[in-house]
Amino acid sequence: HVQLVESGGDSVQAGGSLRLSCVFSGNVFNTMAWFRQAPGKEREGVATWHAGTTRYADSVKGRFTISRDAEKKTLSLQMDGLESEDTAVYYCAATRRPGRSLVEANYDYWGQGTQVTVS
Repeated sequence: HVQLVESGGDSVQAGGSLRLSCVFSGNVFNTMAWFRQAPGKEREGVATWHAGTTRYADSVKGRFTISRDAEKKTLSLQMDGLESEDTAVYYCAATRRPGRSLVEANYDYWGQGTQVTVS
């Protein structure tokens, strides 16, 4: 049974930092990602991790860092220089497909989300 559980969401001031974590059960995934959904907007890919390589959306490049710890079965997202536009519910996602897609349809397993609010 696969389960993804996010944590770390909070309310912070612009310019601040947060670190999101996603603990997953089941086999270790080689492809994982963070997505986010702001009010009234579609869910969008933020960052992906695949076999040690990463890819970021242009809007977060240079500010966010994705990492995975296979031993702890944890996917993390370090978010620095937060902006009000980063306010959203953040979701952890995983798939057994290879690649670094930022497309929602390419992911099979999802967490319940964690709220990040930047003011």
